[in-house]
Amino acid sequence: MNRAFSPLLHTVFVALLAVSTLASAAEEKKAVAKADPAKGETLYTNGDNARNIVACVSCHGAAGNSTITQNPRLAGQHEAYIAKQLMNFRTPERNNPVMSPLAKALSDEDIKNVAAYLATQAPKPGAAKNKDTIDLGKQIWRGGIAAKNVPACAGCHSPNGAGIPAQYPRLAGQHQDYTVAQLTNFRGGGRANSPQMVTIAERLSDKEIKAVADYIAGLK
Repeated sequence: MNRAFSPLLHTVFVALLAVSTLASAAEEKKAVAKADPAKGETLYTNGDNARNIVACVSCHGAAGNSTITQNPRLAGQHEAYIAKQLMNFRTPERNNPVMSPLAKALSDEDIKNVAAYLATQAPKPGAAKNKDTIDLGKQIWRGGIAAKNVPACAGCHSPNGAGIPAQYPRLAGQHQDYTVAQLTNFRGGGRANSPQMVTIAERLSDKEIKAVADYIAGLK
């Protein structure tokens, strides 16, 4: 009896395996679907009233070039970094009264699309403003502070502040006020989504934070 039914069982097994393989391939294709920058631009510029999502442009400026110094410039930021931060805003590690509700209203696809759009935008240059601290900021950026075991910022964020895609964010031209706020939050525990930055910020004084933030604003 086993011999009589073995060809049939073999055929059924092969058919089931084929269906399973096709289903897996479909799921994989769906998971790696490419982001759509055009949809990201629409959401960034107009928001989505039906889901109570306000337009990102109202705070982060046209094409991600914020003119409000408390809000980050996002133009040209690495796609993976933007996506990670929006995901983090959904968690206690980066809870924010404005961004957290918005991030929770966005779908994963929305996040990918907006990140893809911003990554393709041209960032406008910033400028350092404090001549009295430019040397200190330059020293911290390029060489760190050996006595405090603070590594050079350039080691991770690159000498010109362009960052390293998918690992470390672009910082060149970022608003001084925003950078100061983030380093202070890392130091005080208000932002905990980067263990490396928490450790580094804990070793920086207010003067050092302001100096390096001002230097960063002038990087191009």
